[in-house]
Amino acid sequence: MKITLKRSVIGRPGYQVNTVKALGLKKIGDSREINDSPALRGMVKTVQHLLEVQE
Repeated sequence: MKITLKRSVIGRPGYQVNTVKALGLKKIGDSREINDSPALRGMVKTVQHLLEVQE
């Protein structure tokens, strides 16, 4: 699964900022390939409004 940060984390609650960092994304436009696991799916769901997800 490929995730890309599309929106800024400025002004977001701390737990959302921490989730984006834990996914390995630092700035807008950063992409990362991640394994599809239930734990990572939950993290992506938490910040899905900030990400673009490609299966």
